Amino acid sequence: MLKMGTSLPFHHHHHHHHNQFLNSTTPHKPSPKPNTTTFTHKPKPSSYHLTKELVEIVSSGSMQHALTLFDKMPHSDTFLWNVMIRGYTDHGLFQDAINLYLRMRCQGVRTDNFTYPFVIKACGVLLELAEGEKIHGNLVKLGMDADVYICNALIVMYGKHGHIGSASKVFDEMLVRDLVSWNSIITAYSLVQQHSNSLKWFREMLRVGVWPDKFSLIIALEACSLCVYRLGGREIHCFALKLGFELDIMVQTSLVDMYCKCGMLSYAERVFGRICFRNVVAWNAMIGGYALNGQPLQALASLKKMLKDDKLAVDNVTLINLLPSCAQVGAVLQGKSIHGLAIRKGFLPHLVLETALLDMYGEFGILKLAELIFNQMMDKNLITWNAMIALYVQNERNRKALKLFEELLSGNLKTDTVTVASILPAYAKLASSRECRQIHGYVMRLNFHSNTFVSNSIIYMYASSGDLATARTIFDQMSCRDITSWNTIMMAYAIHGMGRISIELFSDMKERGIQPNDSTFVSLLTSCSNSGMVNDGWTYYNSMKQDYGIEPKIEHYGCMLDLIGRTGNLDQAMSFIEEMPLLPTARIWGSLLNASRNKGNIELAELAAERILSISHDNTGCYILLSNMYAEAGKWEKVGRVKSIMKKLGTEKTLACSSVHTKFQLHRFINQDKSHIESDMIYNVLGIISRNTGHTRCIHGVNKFKPSDLARKKANLPENHSVRLAVCSGLISTALGNPVLVRKNTRICQDCHIFVKRTSEITKREIIVGDSKVFHHFIEGHCSCADYW
Repeated sequence: MLKMGTSLPFHHHHHHHHNQFLNSTTPHKPSPKPNTTTFTHKPKPSSYHLTKELVEIVSSGSMQHALTLFDKMPHSDTFLWNVMIRGYTDHGLFQDAINLYLRMRCQGVRTDNFTYPFVIKACGVLLELAEGEKIHGNLVKLGMDADVYICNALIVMYGKHGHIGSASKVFDEMLVRDLVSWNSIITAYSLVQQHSNSLKWFREMLRVGVWPDKFSLIIALEACSLCVYRLGGREIHCFALKLGFELDIMVQTSLVDMYCKCGMLSYAERVFGRICFRNVVAWNAMIGGYALNGQPLQALASLKKMLKDDKLAVDNVTLINLLPSCAQVGAVLQGKSIHGLAIRKGFLPHLVLETALLDMYGEFGILKLAELIFNQMMDKNLITWNAMIALYVQNERNRKALKLFEELLSGNLKTDTVTVASILPAYAKLASSRECRQIHGYVMRLNFHSNTFVSNSIIYMYASSGDLATARTIFDQMSCRDITSWNTIMMAYAIHGMGRISIELFSDMKERGIQPNDSTFVSLLTSCSNSGMVNDGWTYYNSMKQDYGIEPKIEHYGCMLDLIGRTGNLDQAMSFIEEMPLLPTARIWGSLLNASRNKGNIELAELAAERILSISHDNTGCYILLSNMYAEAGKWEKVGRVKSIMKKLGTEKTLACSSVHTKFQLHRFINQDKSHIESDMIYNVLGIISRNTGHTRCIHGVNKFKPSDLARKKANLPENHSVRLAVCSGLISTALGNPVLVRKNTRICQDCHIFVKRTSEITKREIIVGDSKVFHHFIEGHCSCADYW
């Protein structure tokens, strides 16, 4: 955002855009400008020197000193009150300005058209709408509501309160409008995020023959940037050239900002290169643009140029714009250095900077530092709360996210659509279907369900909680679907192993003229991988670049490795990794590790695990999978070595937990759980099924434990696993004909997978087990994953 300089004392400025537009200096039809240095009525000669002294003190900003002098002077003089009110407003003491105005009215001092613009401005800044409306009503009574400067101030005030109807009414009723009037209404629409209307008024201003000034152009450019209106932005650029503003640094910086936000980075660089005397605001726009357009290294390089070439010092906006770049390249040291610099420079506390630090540490996965910043923040707004909730969800700390959400609900802040969309994935992972319906009801009561962003999150929540039918119903009922809606429903079928339906949805989407993006192909390739559609997967992978010009990202390579892993061709998987143009991540090596596990190739699994741990030392899942492979192969010495490393690092195996939702409540089980009220019946049913399926003991591969450890490790034997207890509980607690839905927080083991397949066959019931990767739909002895997960 652009930050303008402050006005000189007593040079008349009425109107601000929140951080960009200040005032117009060239009105279309000049009219006498109110100026408090011109007396509304001449003071008496005896008080002239005191009045001059008061004006000088107010100009210097010593308002306490000015008030002391003011109290000694005659209080019937309107001019003196106007000087004080103007002084308070100019020096940011808006509440004092309002209080003095109220005192003025209380004492019966006559107000004039020089009094009101500054009081109205104070009401706008402090969001004192009720007081502002009272002033407006008083102006109507006094017959001053036609004054152009007062009307301009009212438009800005109503705009800042979001009352665009009132702002528009004031503007429509103005008999005389100057350029400030047009700039004010354009700004008002911008403030309420109606950027297309803002541009509509800008065009109307041109149509009626009012020539814009640089502030008009800056407002219009910001509107173009926020609604990503590339053509409009370029047209305004041409207009700026015609009007001779091509060398104005404020306009140039706005152009850089607009081109960056519209994704036209080369245009932004061209404009930036033509700025003769670049200031920190221009550099901030370019650095932020690089970060926004996925060029983090360029952003960090720009910092060096700014410091070295232009000898400029950073400000808090520079640091705010740099932090996302640190997160994008995983530059932890640089990020911490920026944090240290912010402390040394005295930039903290600063709400936006602290929130940016929070986001960065969350991206790094350093939640302790993120929590420290959040807990130390003096003034948290909703954006900060939303950021912290989102960080917990992104880092799979879903219980903490839900706890923080409950804390937010108990406070004074009102949730918004971002809050709801951020917390819904946590409900998806942890909540029962009943809890999902409760949060859905909460969203409906707030009328957030009409928001496409929120509806997409609700679809994902239901799909991730196992209720695919409700997810599809919501998708079908949506009046406005965006590309994310289609991607989400395709991914919903993907995680349920129903890839064919994802492909049908993709065809339907294309027929409706919606262009796929890179996330569309993540959904498609995941569908093909989870459903074992190898040929289809390769077709879509090749189509990405050839037909749509989409370069594969690391997520697409991960999906393809999963797909290759299904074929069991580990040589092809290794070749694919070696030929990748991107540096392999832990996710990539994880795909190879999983494929190696399924093929029983310990050597390749060790290689994959070594690469994973070189990237992420505390990857618990990697250690567990490797330990289980060693145990299945009877390599007990290596099992001990892995466990020793885990102990040294302080990483612990996630406690396996399975849950099943019956008609009235959610039942949770851990391995060998005996705490349930119906434990005896559950274990009896488990015994009957085990005998009928031949599953009375561990049957897969070599036993995972040494004979000497069997008694101590009894709870971890497959026949005592939580998922079996949950399945049996579901079978005796749910109505015949209804599927049994079980959620598990870790991967289902191969023995339990075989057990549930056979259970579905002998009980003639559909059993759905959602583990940490996919939903397994077991029907008549078959699983939707085709025994690969």
